[in-house]
Amino acid sequence: MRLLGFLDALREHGLPCGSFQMSSGYTMIGDKRYVFHWNRDKFPEPEAVTAKFAEAGVHLVANIKPALLDDHPKFAEVQGFGGFVRDSDAPDRPQTTQFWGGDGAYLDFTNPATTRWWMANVTRELLERGIGSTWNDNNEFEIWDDAAVCDVNGHGGTMATLRPVQTHLMIRASHLAQVAHAPDKRPYLISRSGGPGLQRYVQTWSGDNRTSWKTLRWNLRMGHGFSLSGLFDYGHDVGGFAGPRPEPELLMRWIEQAVWWPRFTIHSWNDDGSVTEPWTYPELLPQVKAALDWRERLVPLLYTLLWRAHRDHDPVMRPLFYDFPDQPTAYGEEDSTMVGDRLLVAPVLDPGRTELEVWLPAVPGGWYDLRDGRRYDGGGRVTVAAPLGVSPAFVRAGTLLPLGPAPSWADGPLTVRCFPGPEGYAPLTLFDDDGESVCREESVCLLTISGTDAAALSVSRSGGRAPRWTSLSIEVADGTPVGSLPL
Repeated sequence: MRLLGFLDALREHGLPCGSFQMSSGYTMIGDKRYVFHWNRDKFPEPEAVTAKFAEAGVHLVANIKPALLDDHPKFAEVQGFGGFVRDSDAPDRPQTTQFWGGDGAYLDFTNPATTRWWMANVTRELLERGIGSTWNDNNEFEIWDDAAVCDVNGHGGTMATLRPVQTHLMIRASHLAQVAHAPDKRPYLISRSGGPGLQRYVQTWSGDNRTSWKTLRWNLRMGHGFSLSGLFDYGHDVGGFAGPRPEPELLMRWIEQAVWWPRFTIHSWNDDGSVTEPWTYPELLPQVKAALDWRERLVPLLYTLLWRAHRDHDPVMRPLFYDFPDQPTAYGEEDSTMVGDRLLVAPVLDPGRTELEVWLPAVPGGWYDLRDGRRYDGGGRVTVAAPLGVSPAFVRAGTLLPLGPAPSWADGPLTVRCFPGPEGYAPLTLFDDDGESVCREESVCLLTISGTDAAALSVSRSGGRAPRWTSLSIEVADGTPVGSLPL
């Protein structure tokens, strides 16, 4: 089976992968997609496939869509309890529309019976078969008749005002199903669409982006818009979703940028029928592996930044003016990004570039090049090398940068790389837990690392569990180890 071949390729190339997001092909018969209806020719034993992924440590996330084609085996069942959005001219009939492969009808999540039906099918067809997460897709509710009728708990309403509500209630129904099935596990869901508040339930992404250098640049800026709108946990399809297969340079530059995003997913529907994968270009594999390993090392940082986003509503990635509002130049620097408040990343966004001019804000002590520890004064522009495989990144003076092992679940020390400032180092507080359980006091560990000298750092700990790392390795700015501490 081709799906299991993906696991073989991961092992062959030694690449880390935390999840596989399974597109709707598992429900596809001919050119039609039937949500919650497995194609048994492709998947005679779904549980055998999900068990192989679980054994490999790769979580499965299954695509689901909020509409049924009119020849779907469950269409009559849903129509029987009034579970579809209804036709404004004939309210006893579903509002039909073109969907994947034919005419269909959208589910009406303002009807509690529809929510119960959805939850039951998510549970029976996915969760009980070993798929732990849902990918809520094609949920823009493209019903062009604003007068189409919705149930609204028996009170009635129209799509004119309820379109974003339908999306939100779909997401909520999937979330409730996952929580009911595994009450002690933190639910993970993604959704392509949603209105204000979707971040309570799901991670999101920018949808079906087109493969081009222009998209690479504008996805970065779009991400800043997400962040400033309160959507902190997002990403973009790496390499582009639609259009031509990405050329080698474009794919590598996309990967370089994407390792810093909260969500990293390679996902494609290329015009030539090919699939964009980490090993699409064998000559790039060393750089791809290095980039993915680097992302794994960033997990302690990104995980803590997501915790801070949850606790303090502080964006993970943000435009430079967010942290430097009193420096006018920051407002025009749209091609760089801050990752948290102490890292500045300047991805390469144009073909053929081997060096990059980067503006560094004025800060006490300046900035350090993350690659070699070279220090630069802030308040001006610097030109740095940017060979393929490298996004220039700069660390603010006075930073303790946490780095984990690669892969992130491997045994190994926590590393702190020290970038000195005029007054030593800003204290670093790291959030750690088991990554799966519902967050309770007894399942959390907070590590605080502080000090004025790399040779004399101290560590304090709070919370109800020990950290996943048993020791702390200390490095100076150029990556040279200078000591260690037990944790």
